[in-house]
Amino acid sequence: MFSFQKLSILALSLLALVGCTTTTPSNKVVLFDGKDLSQWREPAQARVPKGKWIVAQSVSLNKTNAHLFEIHPGTGIMLNGADGKVPNLRSIFEHGDCKAHIEFLVSSNSNSGVYLQGRYEVQILDSWGVEHPKDSDNGGIYHRWKNHAGYDGHAPLRNVSKRPGEWQTFDITFRAPRFDASGKKVENGRFVKVLHNGKLIHENAEVTGPTRSPAFEKEGPTGPIILQGDHGPVAFRNLWIEPLDLK
Repeated sequence: MFSFQKLSILALSLLALVGCTTTTPSNKVVLFDGKDLSQWREPAQARVPKGKWIVAQSVSLNKTNAHLFEIHPGTGIMLNGADGKVPNLRSIFEHGDCKAHIEFLVSSNSNSGVYLQGRYEVQILDSWGVEHPKDSDNGGIYHRWKNHAGYDGHAPLRNVSKRPGEWQTFDITFRAPRFDASGKKVENGRFVKVLHNGKLIHENAEVTGPTRSPAFEKEGPTGPIILQGDHGPVAFRNLWIEPLDLK
């Protein structure tokens, strides 16, 4: 006959077993773990700038030239070299619908961007203090380009940019374009929600096609994350993608 103590131990054991079997593992794909760039590659380019992406412990604004970084050796962050003029970086992992988390830091008057599927850019820019942000400002969904003019861009709803030299975040929910069995596009891609430093800056912003200077002019159901590396100093950390299946 079981004692109450033995029965309690058995019940706790069963509960623990149930908990173990019903736990769902995270499906987040870590694109940078702070240690190396093994999840990335530099795209082949006809005209490749000199230099390469590196890993460091931290950066700070250069005391004599705030457009450049003082780089502190170690691990923890990734950045586009000493002068901010290196090839764009392309993730090996390709995504469709997803949530993306990006932490970034720019120097004074610097410029970068993150391309969802290598095609749709969310702008990264030193936009500290801008009162009326445009699609080319920090957090803007960059415009498309035709006949020497931009169109179909989305300015952020508000400017919540921090000062250069301070870490910022994007949390992006993206719904990929849809295609029928023949490969014809039947729905445009859409930025369901974009949070910048925790504040809503886009909601249901549709992209009718690739924004300016994409890696791929032709749209598709999946593509890599691309980080712009040749427009000025920028650092990143804590980059991850969570694949979704949005209706």
